[in-house]
Amino acid sequence: MTEPTMETVDSFGMNAERQFADVWSRSILSDRERRLLLLGLLVGEGMPEMTGVHLDVALRAGELSEVELREVVVVLTHYAGWIRGAKLNDQVEELIERVRRERSGRSGPAD
Repeated sequence: MTEPTMETVDSFGMNAERQFADVWSRSILSDRERRLLLLGLLVGEGMPEMTGVHLDVALRAGELSEVELREVVVVLTHYAGWIRGAKLNDQVEELIERVRRERSGRSGPAD
């Protein structure tokens, strides 16, 4: 098997990016609905790094509020398991705190 060339890698990346853009630009589901589906899948598959990315986007883009993110934790804990739910809860609470600090202009931990 030959090593992929930079042209192959770039082509794959561009193709993948276009496919994701196509999926996210469809009008049948809202971005919020897509995000909820994706969060459920990522938590269920035990992918905390990608879960964190999508939690961040959901909160910052206004797709999900703090209260809604916490409700996602409640639901997914019961369906994905307590260990994954606990990890998700930690991620959500850390994200909420970080975003609150950023919005208030503070850089350190909350008082």
